[in-house]
Amino acid sequence: MKQRIITGLIAGAFFISMMLALYTPIFPLFVCLLSGVAVFEINKVMGLKYKPLKFLSILTASLLPLAITYSQFNSFFPFLIIYTVLMLSWMLGDYEHTKFVTVASSVFVSIALPFALSTMVLFRDIYLRYPKHFSKHDGLFLLIMALFCAWMTDIFAYFVGVKFGKHKMSPNISPKKSIEGAVGGVIGAIILNLILCAVFKNCFPGKSTMMSYFVVAPLSAVLSLTSMLGDLSASVIKRNFGVKDYGNILPGHGGVMDRFDSVIFVMPVLYAFVMLWV
Repeated sequence: MKQRIITGLIAGAFFISMMLALYTPIFPLFVCLLSGVAVFEINKVMGLKYKPLKFLSILTASLLPLAITYSQFNSFFPFLIIYTVLMLSWMLGDYEHTKFVTVASSVFVSIALPFALSTMVLFRDIYLRYPKHFSKHDGLFLLIMALFCAWMTDIFAYFVGVKFGKHKMSPNISPKKSIEGAVGGVIGAIILNLILCAVFKNCFPGKSTMMSYFVVAPLSAVLSLTSMLGDLSASVIKRNFGVKDYGNILPGHGGVMDRFDSVIFVMPVLYAFVMLWV
């Protein structure tokens, strides 16, 4: 527990420093790092050992956020086609040990994960892409709102579950999670985001978030449930491959995927909602 707390404090301090660098070129590089490490961890869990495939998938995952950040995805798209063909072709070089399902999964995560994580940068820059609809503060609000739903849901669910949990939510996937904890997680996320909305509306009058409290509350509930879905989905993958954690880069907490599994689900869902809203 002591190691877990120390690691959590260090990781929290590092992430806060990255948030302070949100509007600098450092933040997209941080997303690139997260994407590369996340794909490395999943490749390892899946048992992908052929080095050319591992290197190419991690390289692609690390570069894709930059293409998205600087609006160069159209130029990057032909590379993704070539990348997919290369991955499937190089599979033949180690066909006795490298299975198609592993390579296909690696291709998928090396494209999907960077897209999901890059929505953090898309929220940051939403006022530049859609200046008629969003202010700079809108992007910041949406980013924090998504992070609250991803991480605070888990924290509230844990403490409520420890105190009141009696009915297992998904015993075959995650035995420690309870229905009472899930309810507590949803309620906690709603309350925090309503407070967040109030702070923005009072601190940035005239430039505050476009969302009303009546939108924030139900949307927070949906995102909170999405967070749980991401957490359970990541747990299923680990169970499929018989591992406890995706990595050990964060002692006591696991790897990047163990901490960002919910973020990978919540961020794109909120971004899709915002695009439909516009």
